[in-house]
Amino acid sequence: MSYNIPETSKTYLVTGAAGFIGFHLSKQLLEQGCNVIGIDNINDYYDVHLKYARLEVLKPFTSFSFVKGDIADQAGLMALFETHKPNVVIHLAAQAGVRYSIENPDAYIQSNIVGTHNVLEACRHHPVEHLLYASSSSVYGTNEKVPFEESDRVDHPVSLYAATKKSNELMAHTYSHLYQIPATGLRFFTVYGPLGRPDMAYFGFTQSYFAGRPIRIFNNGNFEQDLYRDFTYIDDIVEGIERLLHRPPAAEEKAPHRVYNIGNSHPEKLMVFIETLERCLSQSLGREVCIEKIFEPMKPGDVPATYASTSLLEEAVGFKPKTSIEEGLQRFTDWYCDYYRLN
Repeated sequence: MSYNIPETSKTYLVTGAAGFIGFHLSKQLLEQGCNVIGIDNINDYYDVHLKYARLEVLKPFTSFSFVKGDIADQAGLMALFETHKPNVVIHLAAQAGVRYSIENPDAYIQSNIVGTHNVLEACRHHPVEHLLYASSSSVYGTNEKVPFEESDRVDHPVSLYAATKKSNELMAHTYSHLYQIPATGLRFFTVYGPLGRPDMAYFGFTQSYFAGRPIRIFNNGNFEQDLYRDFTYIDDIVEGIERLLHRPPAAEEKAPHRVYNIGNSHPEKLMVFIETLERCLSQSLGREVCIEKIFEPMKPGDVPATYASTSLLEEAVGFKPKTSIEEGLQRFTDWYCDYYRLN
């Protein structure tokens, strides 16, 4: 990335720093000479070895400080703010996953509701220049109007995960209004890439292939009404966040709070995505790859399509995600084969 957005004199607090997006953002900030404080509880929702591998990449940076802690621990989070006095907070820590929210709802209340409330309280008592926080395309639920725009109604979430993310937006708006905290919500659309999350479909498909297992596709085998997803490469997500870091909503407004979509604005059929994954794996391995597939009904909480309008983001910072799935998936499969020593 050739642009230089962050102000290196500032201190940036990244919650969820050992997570997928948190790691990549922290790395980018550190490479540009910024002072980054990371916090993560390293939970076992997915393979913790991957989280520690991300932290190993960040460890050599002398301007990086890591705190193993839980944002649901209000006293610990307040102490972190008191000690490090961050100028900008990027709140990415959350319990992720749509289907897991049906199996383990308590984790979502603790991390996404209690944890976000604690971050807002910390920003209230230790004022920051800008709070950016992760929302999700899941808030759009079964919205049939495409592309999804930030002005669309998002009152019908179809999973607890989506409900917690919508709650985060409401909570942030309220704190912004009451305490003039400049806050920006980021609705991410299906983020993928190297060192990604194993619970995401593309990662799981790849794991299944190497384990000799078929993959399960939840589209009823209906290729005409296939699932569509707005797949967004991790570098585009990071660039979008960086460009917004020092563009807080206007302080003179009653609620200095804004929400932006960050998506590729080019939804792909899930089957096209899988075919591209097969081609990229073939390229990485030097042999033809064909993944066995089983078709099943859609699962509760799934939505048929996601499609981001990024007009507001383009207007605000002149940026639109642009990485194609061919380019992004090739980078992922090259990393995967190297990381798991499959070459």
